[in-house]
Amino acid sequence: MMSDSGSGLEPSPMQNVTAQYVKIQRQYQQILDRWTPHMLQRWLATAGLLALFFLRIVLAQGWYIVCYAHAIYLLNLLLAFLQPKFDPSLQDDLMADEIEEGGDPISPLPSQHDDEFRPFVRRLPEWQFWLSSTRATLIALFCTFSEVFDVPVYWPILVVYFFTLFALTMRRQIQHMIKYKYIPFDIGRKARYGEGK
Repeated sequence: MMSDSGSGLEPSPMQNVTAQYVKIQRQYQQILDRWTPHMLQRWLATAGLLALFFLRIVLAQGWYIVCYAHAIYLLNLLLAFLQPKFDPSLQDDLMADEIEEGGDPISPLPSQHDDEFRPFVRRLPEWQFWLSSTRATLIALFCTFSEVFDVPVYWPILVVYFFTLFALTMRRQIQHMIKYKYIPFDIGRKARYGEGK
């Protein structure tokens, strides 16, 4: 049987599946591209999903282990968002080696004696932070509809452990920020180019 395309061959079922997958992937990417410039709306939508997830946990009185795993994952994302792409503690070691070899050290972070403005480059960009958070929240929300993930645990221990872990990791991150003198936000630092010193 000849097809109307003139090639004489009909597409195989696998080619049809692949074509549909590519079409869905393209539509998904178009949706993400439309959401990109709307940062406030993206984060409000994610906050709404998180509120729905926590409401589900509270009303169902279960899935505490899913909630705990989700909170730990979000904490890891937050830490990656707050850290510079190039760790200054590792750069200090490299600079010390460079000085010992007689080279000129260059820091990846801006300092007061630098003439050149170098922006803070995050280890995890805001877009990836939002996308990973939203995907994780959707996955966690879907996990609450399966009894397999409703493992019986004593939830107050998980809450205390999470807040202890949060406090310790944030304390370490703040100490790192103070030691290497960087701020992961540019609030209030509006540079005007062309002005003299």
